[in-house]
Amino acid sequence: MSSLEQLWAGWRSAYVDGATGAAAAPAPAGDREGGARGCVFCRILASGEPDESTHVLWRHPEQTAVALLNAYPYTTGHLMVMPARHVDRLERLSGPESAALWEGVGLAVRAIEAAYGPDGLNLGANLGRAAGAGIPDHLHFHALPRWVGDTNFTTALAGLRVLPEALGDSAERLRRAWPRG
Repeated sequence: MSSLEQLWAGWRSAYVDGATGAAAAPAPAGDREGGARGCVFCRILASGEPDESTHVLWRHPEQTAVALLNAYPYTTGHLMVMPARHVDRLERLSGPESAALWEGVGLAVRAIEAAYGPDGLNLGANLGRAAGAGIPDHLHFHALPRWVGDTNFTTALAGLRVLPEALGDSAERLRRAWPRG
């Protein structure tokens, strides 16, 4: 067996386990709008931990939207912007929540461009499990930098990504680039 046939990524086990556990299950009835106990985003936001340790990059001044680093990024600098309230659909956002969410998306794009100078950017949301949402009960938008040639043989042949920057380094880089005011 050559060394390229096997890649160890033990940190992925928490993600795989979570995909079939509480995070993947629908929120209990009545819990969809009030902050699902099983929602990883709600647990992060309610943890009381410093933003630096939870990789929260930005909080809207009215606390209605937040941006945080994706713990399982597709590319370096992959972040998510979401309403602070546990809500699963765009049409369930209040006017102020919607405005804060879109403000955060715009700021995220500017921060990624300033921090990484990418060739392009992916921006989108997977609305519902059938659309590919890993956490379908808490609406969130992904924003991630892309570069010409950022897929290579490991992506094409092994179905994996190699990220050249630690999450903490990405978070600090994006925080420094985040537009103020």
